[in-house]
Amino acid sequence: MSTFEGIPGAAFRFYAELEENNNREWWLEHKTTYDAEVKEPLTALLSELEPQFGPAKIFRPNRDVRFSQDKSPYKTAQGAFAATQEGMGYYVQISADGLLIGGGYHSHTPAQLARFRAAVDAPASGEELQSIIDAVAASGFAIEGEKLKTVPRGFDKDHPRAELLKHKSLSAGVEVGQPDWLSTPAAKDEIAARWEVLRPLVEWVSEHAAP
Repeated sequence: MSTFEGIPGAAFRFYAELEENNNREWWLEHKTTYDAEVKEPLTALLSELEPQFGPAKIFRPNRDVRFSQDKSPYKTAQGAFAATQEGMGYYVQISADGLLIGGGYHSHTPAQLARFRAAVDAPASGEELQSIIDAVAASGFAIEGEKLKTVPRGFDKDHPRAELLKHKSLSAGVEVGQPDWLSTPAAKDEIAARWEVLRPLVEWVSEHAAP
């Protein structure tokens, strides 16, 4: 396993060019660039973060086009996910725009959603989550996730945590762009620091909304 030296600028240029040339011929011609400038640095990064956050999976670069009108074959971003539970954990993504760092939970079965809402409704766990969300937002993260337009049935529309109850999934993300540290080994510590900000959120959803 190679030592992480940073995510090179060539990785972001690769995706900028892919957006203009999303076809199999171009990809095959530039696959060595993808392997060397995107996949290998990301693999090294995740390997070095594993002791702190657990093993991560790098997503496939191919799009699933079976049910999409857009038949372009490749994703225009490379994501990876360090899961603490199914659908819950820490996320990182490389695209033409730069680096995105996030975490939270994305999957939701009916039973999981019921547990999540019950925990949000309960004063102790709900107030804990609100405090976590406030701290994460204050650190510069956008609070995201699939939401209902109204408070779900069975809960008071004036509930003190009405906005959290609307969530069907709950995550937070920040786009950091392409800062100078990104192409250096310091990127590992910068990413780890942001994942640590998200750790209370990931641990809360892992405890209260696990599958």
